[in-house]
Amino acid sequence: MTKSTKSSAGLLLYRKSAAAAAAAAAAAAGDIEVLIVHPGGPFWAKKDDGAWSIPKGEHGPGEDPLECARREFEEELGFVAPEGPLTDLGEITQRGGKRVRAWALEGDLDVSQIHSNTFEMEWPPRSGRRTSFPEVDTAEWVTLDHARRKLVAAQAEFLDRLAAAGT
Repeated sequence: MTKSTKSSAGLLLYRKSAAAAAAAAAAAAGDIEVLIVHPGGPFWAKKDDGAWSIPKGEHGPGEDPLECARREFEEELGFVAPEGPLTDLGEITQRGGKRVRAWALEGDLDVSQIHSNTFEMEWPPRSGRRTSFPEVDTAEWVTLDHARRKLVAAQAEFLDRLAAAGT
């Protein structure tokens, strides 16, 4: 029996940094900020570098990945994804084998206003108690260089592809 590979899809929201907007300069990679999220729950509570992600979620074999990406964005952040042209960033494979497909989308949102859906798990382990945790406990706007440190290693490829697209 073979284990099936999990597939996820997500949106990488980006914006021109405030400094770039004030200068009214053309956007270069150094002038871009991306929205990244930190997973909620006790396993991730004390992990930082290499633990963050783009907003994403799993989809089944028959589900449209882009529809999944939009749904997961809303579930994890509490905001409907902005409308606008999408840049297909392709697919990467994370260390555990999960395949992640992503699209970049220009937009903005107030990260202090995010409201994530929750999941329930037994916590503490073997206690018999079920506890709810947010799927995402925080979101931040960060530069591409900062995101490279924070993101799960394989997802840094999406940043390179975004920069190469000349957004």
